[in-house]
Amino acid sequence: MEPTTHTGKHPRALFALFFTEMWERFAYYLMVGILLIYMTDTATGGKGFPTKIGADIVGSFIALVYLTPFIGGLIADRYLGYLKSIFIGGLLMASGYIGLALPGNTAMFISLVLIIVGNGFFKPNISTLLGNIYNREDLKPLKDNAYNIFYMGINIGAFVCNFVAAYLRNQYGWGYAFAAAGVGLLIGLGILALNMKNPDIRNANVKKPIQPEDMPLSQIFTKVFLPAIIAAVIGWIIPAKVLGSPIMGTQANDAFIFACLPIISFYISLWVKASGQDKRSIGALLFIFAISIAFWTIYNQNATGLTLWAERHTDRVASESTAKITGAIFPMQQVTDSLRLTNKLDPYMREVKDADGKTVQEMGADPYFFNVPKEQWPGGQMVKLTNTELFQSINPLFIVLLTLVFVPLFSWLRTRGKEPTTMSKFGMALFISGLSALVMVFAILSVPSIYTHKASPIWLWLTYFVFTISEIFLSPMGLSLVSKLAPARLTALMMGGFFLSTSIGGKVAGVMTSFWDDFTDKKMFFMILVVAAFIGGTLIYSRIKLLNQIVKDKTGLD
Repeated sequence: MEPTTHTGKHPRALFALFFTEMWERFAYYLMVGILLIYMTDTATGGKGFPTKIGADIVGSFIALVYLTPFIGGLIADRYLGYLKSIFIGGLLMASGYIGLALPGNTAMFISLVLIIVGNGFFKPNISTLLGNIYNREDLKPLKDNAYNIFYMGINIGAFVCNFVAAYLRNQYGWGYAFAAAGVGLLIGLGILALNMKNPDIRNANVKKPIQPEDMPLSQIFTKVFLPAIIAAVIGWIIPAKVLGSPIMGTQANDAFIFACLPIISFYISLWVKASGQDKRSIGALLFIFAISIAFWTIYNQNATGLTLWAERHTDRVASESTAKITGAIFPMQQVTDSLRLTNKLDPYMREVKDADGKTVQEMGADPYFFNVPKEQWPGGQMVKLTNTELFQSINPLFIVLLTLVFVPLFSWLRTRGKEPTTMSKFGMALFISGLSALVMVFAILSVPSIYTHKASPIWLWLTYFVFTISEIFLSPMGLSLVSKLAPARLTALMMGGFFLSTSIGGKVAGVMTSFWDDFTDKKMFFMILVVAAFIGGTLIYSRIKLLNQIVKDKTGLD
């Protein structure tokens, strides 16, 4: 290894990884922030898919994006090393983002697959590389602070990207927005490439040869992934053939559910075969994984249900002053209530009947005005709207602001012996995330009907504010809890279990949103999330003493 010296300051390697990750998250959140809008858009050149299909595609994409880091991390650990994996993953993802700019559904699906596979190589390994840098004895005291700085980079990228997406799709079209994600990622890889000779980065790029207690990749494939692939094929074919229609609405949903069954069975078998402290630790982790699905379902409403709410049911008309200020920065989305009149009905026409019951046509509204009383239509004048994706910048903004509040708060409570235990924070996170969904119930109640009126954007600000608190309580500690409780020989597999719960939550969010149009009473959509989160929180607190004791016995900490 090349020698390195440090003086108690963060090494330059941190800032190289900071900007690399910032640009990668810029790219990912730009793409996923507009993906559902693009899938369902009928007015500005999007795919024009029905809500059910668009949400199904987005939910499946999110689910698979969270599954691949498990296997990508193992391959990097044992065979490729972290730097090579990061560059492979980054180039695959950049190709996928740029590919989304190409016409045709085939190009779109190939591009999504490239992003899914690329994310598996990139996402787990840049964080591991950073951890390795700070495993040096002289840097260990700075490790927590380094991850806080690194996390700020993630959220800066997630905040800025939506403004870029709005500018490009308003001014030039969808393709330019997706391509910008690819360019952003290439910038991030370029920054890392320029720092390849940094000794801290080179020394952190180590491989971990398989240990006797580790499960070989071949065994993981035959016991976990191969059964899942076979089950997915069965789920895709059999229900639709035998029953005449999919069980879960679409064949993709059935395939995913079937694929999860052998994986879940495998994790249960690990618990059954374990004994003593290992059995208790694995049981506690599986319990938390199962309950966390409710949290991740609410988390992924950002790219699914809440995106539809912002697009269709939120008052996005910019005030005159806002339009003047914002319009000077980037062109705003502009619509009118009188687009065109044709001889046949199209998506912009409303079918109406005269007094004799005869079908006639009238000049239709842009889709934005479909749930606005006609007397409030702007009479053929252009109206400037706030882009839907800009609402997705609220969460990273609150992450930055609230982290500055809660990290010192937890530190202050810790010095007084009053900081909540890790398991208590998980329980709190479930209840708080449920409250964020409850905010949306009040949003629906705030207007006479969401089918005739738009709700105030303040409700989205409020729901993101509440949810961000829950995210700070749960998300940063998830992988840390796994590393503390998992038996050494099963750490990687239990990390996979954490990603599986995240993946299932993403898929459930997509499945729920695919039925968005079927929920005539949208309050029920959000109340399902409220009830699920509250049940999860209650279950954690019902076992809180046992869970705390398991953590204490394993780690010596509460």
